Amino acid sequence: MTERPIILGIVGDSAAGKTTLTRGLAQVFGKENVTAICTDDYHRYDRQQRAEMGISALHPDCNYLDIIEQHLDLLSQGKSILKPIYNHSTGKFDPPEYIEPRKYVIVEGLLGYSTRKMRESYDIKVYLAPPESLRSFWKIKRDTRKRGYTDEQVLEQLKKREPDSEAYIRPQRKWADVIVSFYPPDKESEANNLLLNVKLILRPTIPHPNLTHILNAEGNHLGSAIRLGLDRDMGKPVDILAIDGHATEEQVRELEKTFCNEVPFLGQFCSLDGNKEIGTVVGTTGESLRSYPLALTQLLVAYHMLKDRVG
Repeated sequence: MTERPIILGIVGDSAAGKTTLTRGLAQVFGKENVTAICTDDYHRYDRQQRAEMGISALHPDCNYLDIIEQHLDLLSQGKSILKPIYNHSTGKFDPPEYIEPRKYVIVEGLLGYSTRKMRESYDIKVYLAPPESLRSFWKIKRDTRKRGYTDEQVLEQLKKREPDSEAYIRPQRKWADVIVSFYPPDKESEANNLLLNVKLILRPTIPHPNLTHILNAEGNHLGSAIRLGLDRDMGKPVDILAIDGHATEEQVRELEKTFCNEVPFLGQFCSLDGNKEIGTVVGTTGESLRSYPLALTQLLVAYHMLKDRVG
């Protein structure tokens, strides 16, 4: 490669929305410009071996963390890797895959920030933190429809994995530059993916777009559906950007304009006019609608990836 790739990390617990965000960003930049890999492919043991050993896939000892470190280092230098493949349908390993890094490399998974060497390989680090009730709903929906489990089996798995989630997955939140929490506006609509709000925690570890001229804690001309405020997360001061599911197209475009004005070429990649796939979600009956909170989350992450690319 003539220039090194930009590497984005997306970490979160099982069914937190990592693959959804990864696929959306691939739509933003064009699949021909994105290499996406999953660190969950680096399990040491297949499903049967894990059951016999009594170890979960979330435990560091169940994963080749040293190989993940090596591969992230190679990808950050623009070099190719031979990546293992874990088949979630069969619970076994498929033949490895030859991976060449493109302009943008997205690395998603459970344990992507668990060592210092891994963390040093990323340009931007995102952590997904939906409410546990919503994550459980997403996991049941995914694993019953795509992986052949029953509701009872998924709930039992969640229960068994909870100690490892608490010990190894959630602590990685502290290393993220951006923490993304999609959540329902009220309990009655919890199962409706199309109505979700989002809270974006913006840590001062990287320079975020300046939104203070259109948003502030006291009020803004975009209305109450999009808010910017100050808070503390894990004891440290952070900015909070909140976007409600009922935000209007006019409000969203004002915020989008701010992103695009700060980074050259962002508009051609991911303006809401130019790419109709941004923020697209599919409902339970198959209908396809646009989620503005998801669209703006994708735009914010794309902003940081492009900002690193153009300097």
